Amino acid sequence: MPGQPSLVARLFWIAVVGGGLSLRYGRGGLLLSGAALGLVLLRHLARPRRFRARVRKLARRHARTLALRRRQESFVDAYGNRIVDGWLRERDYFVARTVVPDLTARGFADLCAARADTILSIVEAVAEAVDLPEDDAAPEEGVPYERFCAARLERAGWRTHPTPASGDQGADIVAEQGRTRLVVQCKRYGRPVGNAAVQEAAAAARYWSGDMAAVVTNAGFTPAARKLAAATDVLLLHHDDLDDLRPMRTVLAARG
Repeated sequence: MPGQPSLVARLFWIAVVGGGLSLRYGRGGLLLSGAALGLVLLRHLARPRRFRARVRKLARRHARTLALRRRQESFVDAYGNRIVDGWLRERDYFVARTVVPDLTARGFADLCAARADTILSIVEAVAEAVDLPEDDAAPEEGVPYERFCAARLERAGWRTHPTPASGDQGADIVAEQGRTRLVVQCKRYGRPVGNAAVQEAAAAARYWSGDMAAVVTNAGFTPAARKLAAATDVLLLHHDDLDDLRPMRTVLAARG
């Protein structure tokens, strides 16, 4: 923790106090100071183990979410290459926002910098170890993929309506649950979806009087798309997310 004395300082003051005790109490004081020095050294030597155990505990607390994000943010491109850039960004975000602040508060700030690779490898191992349910195979083509997404929305309780092939104004699916209308654009891509899709979804929501707008894909999103989505209240979803999607009427409440 900030302001915590260093190992050298602690050993020094234990030696000073121990020396005083040994002068006053003889052998008993010397043994006591020796035991205190040994305990401090053992605790220091155990720091890396406690550091790793804390990282593992934090990762396991969020293991299922990490595993889902690992699957959702990885995909195979048109050339057969497995692209994991989105997952690496997600992993780094989790480490920076969840793991490092916790470790710093517990006095491990020095190890966070020195053992960054250890943190990442532990998080990766925890995410990989989760046994997720089998992923539904998403169709390769655009229209079948739209139907696939509509079916998953229906399983979540939405009534879906496909839009016309022409004049849809950027909407592939219009879905309703209760009084909430959701406008969806589906992108079956071999690369991360960019911010053009976010712009189209936002415009489609206004055209179709939607309360919610979403872009759904198999391939993750670019940083620019995520930034624009945060500013326009457009949801960025993997098709896995559709099974649990619930109405949120406030998402586009401020639309004009």
